Amino acid sequence: MEGNKSNMNDIKNNNKYNDIGNNKSNNKNNTKPSNEINENDPNFGKINISFNDVNYAIYKIGKWKNTYKINLIGTSNEIPATEITKEHVLSNINEIRNSKFELGKNEVNGIVALSIQLNPELQGIDIAQIIADEEVEYKNIVDEIDGLELEDPNGSIELENDKFLIYKLEKDHHVTVAKPANGLTMKHHAEEIQRLKEMNN
Repeated sequence: MEGNKSNMNDIKNNNKYNDIGNNKSNNKNNTKPSNEINENDPNFGKINISFNDVNYAIYKIGKWKNTYKINLIGTSNEIPATEITKEHVLSNINEIRNSKFELGKNEVNGIVALSIQLNPELQGIDIAQIIADEEVEYKNIVDEIDGLELEDPNGSIELENDKFLIYKLEKDHHVTVAKPANGLTMKHHAEEIQRLKEMNN
């Protein structure tokens, strides 16, 4: 089922982040000469992530206004928190929707195909109905994402925090992979995998 989780992570990934080698995260101690580093400094070892850093996708845990059964972003409780993450998510939703698959006599987009794979409840529903419902959900999720209140792009957050889910975007061959970057995100990621396992039992 972890393989299925990687399908959900595809929505968080975007090939436009090619220049991810230039990590803009800021370690406050990096500006100090080594002989001035003080391990008793309360800021020692802390890393700040800019809300404008293209190397990170940043989300808040929340709830969408509409109910979703098909759109994979809508079925998650991860809400984009920055402009970069918002554009990243919208780009990936469209990229997946533009991919086509054959299901029986029907050609469906990638969102429909993945939702049927991940959600057994959809497998007994008429495919034409799922296609129609996906169109409605797509409009709703785009409207919701476009209307989100986002963080100030000039602001930043400590990498280790209890408010934001932070994924580090890394290149794996030709694909950009989103990897949990702090303790909160690792815990949430594990819970999502467990949720998917239970949904498929």
